[in-house]
Amino acid sequence: MAGDSVKARNGCMVAYTGQMNFKKLSGGGDGLRGMVTRRLTGEQMEVMEVKGQGTCYFADKATEVNLVRLNGETLFVESDNLLCTEATLHTGTSFTGLNGMASGNGLFTTKVEGSGWAALTSKGPAIILRVSQGMPLRVDPGAYVAHTGSLNRSLKSGAGWTTLIGEGGGEAMQVEFTGEGLVYVQPSEKMTFGGDV
Repeated sequence: MAGDSVKARNGCMVAYTGQMNFKKLSGGGDGLRGMVTRRLTGEQMEVMEVKGQGTCYFADKATEVNLVRLNGETLFVESDNLLCTEATLHTGTSFTGLNGMASGNGLFTTKVEGSGWAALTSKGPAIILRVSQGMPLRVDPGAYVAHTGSLNRSLKSGAGWTTLIGEGGGEAMQVEFTGEGLVYVQPSEKMTFGGDV
């Protein structure tokens, strides 16, 4: 950094060189409205502003860090997977409805908008999959990290009569993406409600 700043998950700084100032931001750095929205939605993320001259290193539990460049588009990401963003990016929440809740990711997800870099974490290097018209993509809810583009998200059941008699394939729920865009998945699964069905 050369006098500029980033917003990062509170406590994720592991080292820095130069002169840095750390300031806790209430409401994810989006003021009172952002704080109220995050409290109501449950999509909470303690955020700090890091400003200064030098190099600052961020990490979280030895997970892979993936850089995503936004040029005016919107990134939808699970708050657990958002490590830091340039201060030029605005963060908020987006309603995912029952699709998100049933997949174990909650009713809301974090929305990042604007132009700049965002750093996402994943358990292993993230796999970036393209979705195009007529070519939908299905993702295990526990492997989903983020997505960009004009995508529709819906919950699909892979359960059939074999699941009821105990001979299902173990992939009862998937999230289907249709439209045009990119989906980031991790080569690991977190436990979700849908995965246990």
